[in-house]
Amino acid sequence: MTGSSRRKFVKKTVKAAAGASILGNMQIISSCTSGKNASDGLEIFIPMPVQVVIDDVGWWSGTDGSEWQEPYRTGINRNHVPADYQAIVELGKSLGIRPQAATILCEWDKYNILSQLPTSTWMGEKWDNSKWVGDWLDEAAEIIRNNKEHFELTVHGIGHEYWENGAFTRAEWTDSNGQMRPAVQVELHLDYFERLMKQHNLGSFPKSFVPTAFRHSFGPSEGRKISLASLLRKRGINYINSPFESMYNSHRIQHKLFGFDDDVITIDRGKDEFPWLTFPGNPSKGLTSPTCGLHWPNMLHPEPERNLEVVQKWVNYLKPYNEKPEMMLAPDSFCFQQQLVHHSLTKTELKGNLIIFDFSETDKLPNRIGKEGLIIKVQTNKPVQFKSNGIIIESQSSVQNEKYLFTLKLRRIANSKGAQIILSRLM
Repeated sequence: MTGSSRRKFVKKTVKAAAGASILGNMQIISSCTSGKNASDGLEIFIPMPVQVVIDDVGWWSGTDGSEWQEPYRTGINRNHVPADYQAIVELGKSLGIRPQAATILCEWDKYNILSQLPTSTWMGEKWDNSKWVGDWLDEAAEIIRNNKEHFELTVHGIGHEYWENGAFTRAEWTDSNGQMRPAVQVELHLDYFERLMKQHNLGSFPKSFVPTAFRHSFGPSEGRKISLASLLRKRGINYINSPFESMYNSHRIQHKLFGFDDDVITIDRGKDEFPWLTFPGNPSKGLTSPTCGLHWPNMLHPEPERNLEVVQKWVNYLKPYNEKPEMMLAPDSFCFQQQLVHHSLTKTELKGNLIIFDFSETDKLPNRIGKEGLIIKVQTNKPVQFKSNGIIIESQSSVQNEKYLFTLKLRRIANSKGAQIILSRLM
């Protein structure tokens, strides 16, 4: 660069820095990483959402009965009590989220209707659940009904396994070779799950599903014309959560963290920190996938009246993820799905004082997923104001530590292909 050119360059740079706007060179911001403006420490994130999913909720007996052809259950050395359901609610309240409770319902059967579905329990046609019928059912049902904003009942199964001739094989929906159970049986198990919900007025049929024992096939399995997802979609379920590592036909998944099976989004659970029967759990490992998966015993105490001691450990573990610029706790499963597709596919471009959104890849997905909204985080050395063009800022909040971290909840405008956020510095 010549001396004359350098002087012109410096003059232009000084003039730009004197303006009220935050200016930076054009750069592409990956949805999974940040874009930076060095002069103001400006970084922009579409944070990865984290959803809490708790398996094997619903048992009253804690006994692992697998050695004598009963279900694995939760494996704890005590029975479950209503306080164990309240623990899930308290976790949700403390974090401002709606944990998914993947639920097993056979021990909720007040009228022994499961005798008509012998593949669902170890007693078959001789099913008798009278041992587990008591006031505790009403207490737990009331907890669930009165706290729906902090307890999402999710389909897990009826008896967790699948019984034929008095012996079970794993698992209820799909066998260990990846083949879905006969479609007529799948339909019946879904029917009876709904009937058990109605016995206790637990609300409308769930929209989410976690396969028992993580036995699941993405798309139709060998010998089946349709997939399990197709049968679930007929019941209004639009979201499946399961580890991709153990999923059959995982090569069919279209994206790294999620795929669509007959328009049902299937999201990678990743690896849980603890084995399923760890009782209680003390979480410490960092999350690397969008699901914080655990089993019910991991968040309970051997003495139910001390459950909140363990819950508080999970609160202390999870809360900091909301304070990270690149991550966030999803308030519910709908937001979780929306945010994950934006995190994975939506692109942003930092151009001058504009954040420009490109939704073209996101909008190729089915079911209008990604059309509602998203959350972005903006980290900067200095306070800024935001205005929007082509998108609505529904809310914003900020925290200040070493830097300012702004969180913006955005809602897309119908039929918009792109949008902008305009940043200006507060002097």
